Amino acid sequence: MKKIIGLIAFFIAVGMLIMLLIHNRLVGLIIIALLLFLGYNCFCSG
Repeated sequence: MKKIIGLIAFFIAVGMLIMLLIHNRLVGLIIIALLLFLGYNCFCSG
């Protein structure tokens, strides 16, 4: 289940990165960084 949540968070962050390229917002960048961190930790932890 943690791997699925991590994968979902990673792809949400990728989608938000595309949004950031269209609308440059600092809040979007912070959320992207947090979701990438969460996704990486959930997917790669045992």
